[in-house]
Amino acid sequence: MKTIAVIDDDIHINDMLTELLTRENYRVLRAWSGTEALLLLRGEAPDLILLDLMLPGMNGEELLPRLRGIPVIVLSARGTVEDKVELLLGGAMDYVTKPFDTQELLARIQVQLRGREEARLLCYGALILHPETREVTVAGTPVRLTPTEFAILKLLLRNPEQVITRSRLLERISEETPDCMESSLKVHISNLRRKLRQAGAGDCIEAVWGIGFKLKFDRE
Repeated sequence: MKTIAVIDDDIHINDMLTELLTRENYRVLRAWSGTEALLLLRGEAPDLILLDLMLPGMNGEELLPRLRGIPVIVLSARGTVEDKVELLLGGAMDYVTKPFDTQELLARIQVQLRGREEARLLCYGALILHPETREVTVAGTPVRLTPTEFAILKLLLRNPEQVITRSRLLERISEETPDCMESSLKVHISNLRRKLRQAGAGDCIEAVWGIGFKLKFDRE
């Protein structure tokens, strides 16, 4: 379930948005001022923020630069082109003028969440790995991996065509799984290669003799 923070001091709008989003199966965090929003967001980072500009204390324009890393849709009665350009350049992902159509707002929310979801994917060629759902596909074909195989592939995908030394590989994947040691690394790599090859990815993990491994697809 995605979480959306509603930051608006208008009680009626805040309540309406909360009811709307809850009905659409979103989890909602609520704040009525910029200062309250900062305190709220220190404890939890939502997937998206709906931000009013005219907030008591710290206003929305002052708050916006402190919301880096989270998509923000500004909701404001100020609808001039200058206002929109300034806020978009200032870090907002979208700008919706009040009063707004709720269906349009929901569509804009879906676009932003979908864009963020796609940005999280690790892709190389036809190979796609989703870190959160732990799904791996090759040209749409699911590939079932063990936790160790998944950790190895994720590290390789985050460093495409770079050689990852054995020591670094063991150090990094030990954070996710204790199931891999120097003696078993070769077996895990071999099994991962076989599964990817069977799914149609070819021989995409290359051993660099005496150093480690790297991800490499045949681009012919």
